Amino acid sequence: MNSGTGSVNRVVEILLVEDNEGDVRLTREALKEGRIRNRLHVVNDGEHALRFLRREQEYAEAPRPDLILLDLNLPRLDGREVLAEIKSDAELKQIPVVVLTSSRAEKDLLSAYDSHANCYITKPVGFENFMDVVRNIENFWLTIVVLPPKD
Repeated sequence: MNSGTGSVNRVVEILLVEDNEGDVRLTREALKEGRIRNRLHVVNDGEHALRFLRREQEYAEAPRPDLILLDLNLPRLDGREVLAEIKSDAELKQIPVVVLTSSRAEKDLLSAYDSHANCYITKPVGFENFMDVVRNIENFWLTIVVLPPKD
């Protein structure tokens, strides 16, 4: 096991599950400016997220993500259901899931942690604040934290 993802000389795979194109662009931009080599994969609903993670259909060649950034309010299958599926699946449950959502509802916060989210972050308003949050996620999850080894 490594002493942090930042010490590994490989590309970090990130799955962003987000249906808001503006938030996708901001996340992509913030990660591009970061110190860690990463590849951002984006799906815009919960059904596609699970197919990506299970490498089904059009995602048969998808890499296993090192980190999942998950919005709660998604079309088709919402983020709460996606999180519950991920954390109940023996093949997926070790992948860290960062809930990144606009919801400030206490019930969503509690539900996310009850479903074993690794952290819960409320999306800030404003370009710079959003960029700072994504940079901090990158710094913490991709530089400081020791992530589980890939299969």
